[in-house]
Amino acid sequence: MNEFVESMAQVVTAVTVLTVKDERDDVGVTIDTFTSLSLDPPLVMVSLDNAGYPNELLLRYDRWAVSVLSAGQKAIASRFATAGRPGARLLLAGTPHHRGALSEALVVDGGVTALEAETVKVVPAGDHTLFIAKVLGVDYVDASVLPLTRYRSRYR
Repeated sequence: MNEFVESMAQVVTAVTVLTVKDERDDVGVTIDTFTSLSLDPPLVMVSLDNAGYPNELLLRYDRWAVSVLSAGQKAIASRFATAGRPGARLLLAGTPHHRGALSEALVVDGGVTALEAETVKVVPAGDHTLFIAKVLGVDYVDASVLPLTRYRSRYR
């Protein structure tokens, strides 16, 4: 299995923060498995660890937001990747952000793009769950900044 982990470390992925608002708080997590699936209708997919609380929340709440981070946002990615992290509002204190109008989830400003989505299909996939979602709206696009990527287990 170490060969598989090493093999996948060679694949460059965009770093994103997924957020969801539940009844008590805002929760977020750094993910690097986010992709476009379809243009018509516009569909995206994220993959979350079955054991994580964000996975549990997405099984209960259909609407969420994803912010594709820019190269200057490594600290944000690290905050949302830390085990035992506090709520998303605390993690974004002092960082420009806003609440998405369609999902009510927090959206990180200053990234490459952000969108709001609604889950339409859940697919169990080994130790992860795939959430396929229709895009409700694109919050912003900033083609002038470079994306934060993960390559060989490091942010770049």
